[in-house]
Amino acid sequence: MGEFSIFHWLIVLAVVLIFFGGRRIPEVMKGLGEGIRSFKEGMSGNSHTPAPPAQTPAPTPTEKPSEEKK
Repeated sequence: MGEFSIFHWLIVLAVVLIFFGGRRIPEVMKGLGEGIRSFKEGMSGNSHTPAPPAQTPAPTPTEKPSEEKK
């Protein structure tokens, strides 16, 4: 009674797909992964804050050809 068969997991997967849809599942999994990572860091006592993402340099403006007045 306490074991899950492949049939049970397929039903759970179908219910999840119905509730969240295919597009939201990656967002949910990403949030879940970040939550688990944060929980593990909290349990180990690490107060490491993630570094901000590297900034890309701003694009330099290109010179436009000057228009001659007629």
